[in-house]
Amino acid sequence: MKQTGKLDYLEMPATGGTLDSVKAFYSAAFSWTFTDYGPTYAAYDEGLEGGFDADGAAVAKPLPVLYSENLEDTLAAVENAGGRIVRPIFSFPGGRRFHFTDPAGNELAVWGQ
Repeated sequence: MKQTGKLDYLEMPATGGTLDSVKAFYSAAFSWTFTDYGPTYAAYDEGLEGGFDADGAAVAKPLPVLYSENLEDTLAAVENAGGRIVRPIFSFPGGRRFHFTDPAGNELAVWGQ
């Protein structure tokens, strides 16, 4: 069962090469399999779900993604704890999410339905 605040997904950039070359590397090195979501995104499920994003503007470095049972409540909790919202709640093919930075400047995302 998914719980609020649990690490649920890890997005990584695929801008150093093509998405196909990144997929080929992980397939050859670790036997990973992928599900494509358009020409710039491929998801994996290898113990921890995640995906590679070839759109350089979307993910510039690894992006830990937490889960939330109530996105609005979690956004308020992040702000109240001193986090800075860098991308307000938006929709994506799997649900909705927002991005924030912690006091050290690390960017994370939180997703939910």
